[in-house]
Amino acid sequence: MRPIPRNSTSVILVALVGLLAPLSLRAHHAFFAEFDSDAPVRLQGRVSKVEWINPHAWIHLEVVEADGQTVTWMVEGGTPNTLLRRGFDKNTLTIGTEILVRGYQAKDKSCKPACKANGRDVTFPDGRKLFLGSSGTGAPRDGADPLERHR
Repeated sequence: MRPIPRNSTSVILVALVGLLAPLSLRAHHAFFAEFDSDAPVRLQGRVSKVEWINPHAWIHLEVVEADGQTVTWMVEGGTPNTLLRRGFDKNTLTIGTEILVRGYQAKDKSCKPACKANGRDVTFPDGRKLFLGSSGTGAPRDGADPLERHR
């Protein structure tokens, strides 16, 4: 059996990286891969569940529509670590808290099993506002990230 020439080894490695890269991107997607910057949403509702999981925290929100129907939204936030640095902790979003979330709807807009959005910021009943997103993921520069102004 002949050894594989060095340049062939390089080609094989590059091909393997090319095949595995999409799996890595899917595991931690960029904003534009899943969310629509042309579909902003403003969601007001009660927190029904909060998931502090990596790579993104999720806030489940029960939103009562104009026709009286309740729609469940899953709002993606930054990583738990990012949210902690931004002022959140596990007691910030308690079940039943009424909040207002600004963000962008998922591209598929299917709402099955729930509607999905990428959250940019959350406003609490006392008027306090916290940035919910994570920067550098391709999300629009919409002024929600207080650090955007310093870059």
